[in-house]
Amino acid sequence: MLKFRSVKFLYEDGSDDFMAVTSSSLRNDRMNLDIAVNGDVFSVYVTSNNEITIRKLCAVFEYEFSDEQRIFLNGYQSWTDSAEHRINDKIRGISHIPCAIREKYAFSQYGDYNFSSYGDDMHGWSYGYVRKGDNYSFIGSLSENTGFSQIITQPEKGLISIEKDCSGLEVNGEWCAMKVLLTEGSENEVFDLYFAMLGITPRKAEPVFGYTSWYGHYQDINEDIISEDLLGLNALTLKADVFQIDDGWQTAVGDWLSVDEDKFPHLMKKAAGDIKKAGLIPGIWLAPFVCEEDSELFRTKKEWLLTDEKGYPVKGGSNWSGFYALDIYHPQVREYIKRVLRTAVDEWSYGLLKLDFLYAACLMPRKNKTRGQVMSEAMDFLRECAADTMILACGVPLASAFGKVEYCRIGCDVSLDWNDKPHMRLMHRERISTRNSLLNTVFRRQLDGRAFLNDPDVFLLRPCNNSLSDEHKKCLAEINAMMGSVLFTSDNFYDYTDEEIKELSKIMQIRDAEVISADFDDDILTLRFSVKGKKYIKKYNM
Repeated sequence: MLKFRSVKFLYEDGSDDFMAVTSSSLRNDRMNLDIAVNGDVFSVYVTSNNEITIRKLCAVFEYEFSDEQRIFLNGYQSWTDSAEHRINDKIRGISHIPCAIREKYAFSQYGDYNFSSYGDDMHGWSYGYVRKGDNYSFIGSLSENTGFSQIITQPEKGLISIEKDCSGLEVNGEWCAMKVLLTEGSENEVFDLYFAMLGITPRKAEPVFGYTSWYGHYQDINEDIISEDLLGLNALTLKADVFQIDDGWQTAVGDWLSVDEDKFPHLMKKAAGDIKKAGLIPGIWLAPFVCEEDSELFRTKKEWLLTDEKGYPVKGGSNWSGFYALDIYHPQVREYIKRVLRTAVDEWSYGLLKLDFLYAACLMPRKNKTRGQVMSEAMDFLRECAADTMILACGVPLASAFGKVEYCRIGCDVSLDWNDKPHMRLMHRERISTRNSLLNTVFRRQLDGRAFLNDPDVFLLRPCNNSLSDEHKKCLAEINAMMGSVLFTSDNFYDYTDEEIKELSKIMQIRDAEVISADFDDDILTLRFSVKGKKYIKKYNM
């Protein structure tokens, strides 16, 4: 188990760097630092009588690593690759990409590259574990709403560090700087305890089966295409639950009250009505915290944009015409987002809101607010706006969504091939990849039913419009069915032959599978699971 070694603390001016020993306090003329250990919970409290600005706070633990162990460290947001690793594996940042390309495509904005070091040490966020066989040495932050916690493993030094993302935070009074669960046990024991300690239970929601338009048509959708795919889904003998219209219905990202009438001449209320008539819940895609450069909002509401310390708008990424983050604390932005969501629900009658690119809310820490606090408050705001309407969150730091949304994406977008083109594999950790999406589904499986219901992204069985092999399609469908509670596809079922219909029937029969264990070695994924009491072992070549 982890053995406490020290706490490192730095003020903003860098003038102090001290070590505090376990179960002791440090007192000086600026502040008090107290360390508390209560059972499996390790806490650090900072108290100041005057305002101080914190640069860094990090707790260091000794840990005995061995070659048989595997390490899992949760990636920064939904799309960040997150799988078990051997103890000496490395994770790659984006420093190998030429600077001009990094800046042109804003690769640094999709993940943690602006505030994390990539090198010999592996790191992750919020929770992680070291596993040997069925025994888990678990680390889980209990205070992500005050700032994200980065977990760093250094096997060659025999150390694990937990560092609070708190750069620039001003403290005047008492601050719970760190509260972390450090425990050992079986998979279910450690994850059950973690969520019990967090006090989180998932919102009431049922597993769903259905359709999303994205991977069949991307932005090239219109009323006729939606109607045709709706007929295809409704022709199935299997009962579907949800039909979700994805990106492409709006005139521009950010202009959510401006429907593209060339595509949807009868507007979005009519589309929702047709879906409801078919006996399905209508879903709609939005990215509420961003706007693209070609939007009317970007052209006319510059004061709504999030700005950096120099006053420049903060870019969120290179999708569409390039997009920028909105300032979620601007009163008019909040009023606009609330009006958009209430319009989609109350006027257009959509029962599921897929809310995407949510990480943009916390691209910058604010005065007296860490990134983690900003993201937590952003998710609280969305929950308030949506009221009881179901939310499927996407592109979000996961801990900020725990207990606040019905469904959440836990991996990157799948691709129409297995692992994208070779040059694309050199891109950021949030890139599109069917392979990476599947590994995230496997190794974030413990969140399903504890934090929310997992959305592992779509399966694709159709015999056309993709280059996945038959084995890859089966692998994708089987793993999504076993480990996710959202089972979506973008297939038009009129394209299915008897073979695809037979395969679909098979995967529906394993939706209640109980996953016993997962091992990933030398690109071979081995799953042990049971279905109706009968145990199985299956291997997939990843």
